[in-house]
Amino acid sequence: MGLLDMALGMLGGGQEGQQNDPKSMLLQAALAMLANSSQGGGLQGVLGAFRNAGLGNAVNSWVGTGENQPISADQVQQALGDGQLQQLADAAGLSHDSAAGHLADMLPNLINQLTPNGQLPEGGLGDISGMLGKLMGGKS
Repeated sequence: MGLLDMALGMLGGGQEGQQNDPKSMLLQAALAMLANSSQGGGLQGVLGAFRNAGLGNAVNSWVGTGENQPISADQVQQALGDGQLQQLADAAGLSHDSAAGHLADMLPNLINQLTPNGQLPEGGLGDISGMLGKLMGGKS
């Protein structure tokens, strides 16, 4: 299932029952974390946390136009910290370790999709519906 399919399913636009899938719920929680909100500081805050954890090259690859560098579940935990990672895990109904693993798989592509042309959007990402518009190639 593609990232867009997961996002649409999470919002009720996909297959029946998909919105209760833990990975879809984790995607929803990750999108909320990346949105302009106080939780996690939005996209800039999340990218800053990964840079502070020594993952600047990986972050630059996600935002840039080249190939995305992978990260590990341990690196996700190091960057996000136990509190934020546990909030995401709880929101998705996943274990701490499982959430870290799924986020390690999900975040590089998600951030790449949300930063078209290798640039951070001015003024942040907005709300989740705005981010979905960006994922679909719109100008929301």
